[in-house]
Amino acid sequence: MNTIPVLCLTVALGLGAGPAAAQATPRPPTAASTPAMPLVQGEVRKVDVAKGLVVLRHGDMPNLAMPPMTMGFDVADPRMLDGLKVGDKVRFQAQVIRGKATVTELKREAAR
Repeated sequence: MNTIPVLCLTVALGLGAGPAAAQATPRPPTAASTPAMPLVQGEVRKVDVAKGLVVLRHGDMPNLAMPPMTMGFDVADPRMLDGLKVGDKVRFQAQVIRGKATVTELKREAAR
């Protein structure tokens, strides 16, 4: 039996690599190891409960590559709009969902 082809096949399949190769394989980050995006500061400019929409004047949003501006957002959960009114200061996170900028987390800041 010719050992060279068997050796080449073993190396090609990674069978001869041993445990060191398994340790060198990068693993994708898990939810627990992925840092959460910081919440963005904003101010409520308009609330439209019927349309599930909130207009926010917001700061820089790095995850959406958006500079500070005023714009409308859909909300992931209509209950986020309960009791929300123009002028409220909020901290929020948004993502693009089904092609629309959508608020996925919203926290009202305490009145000062």
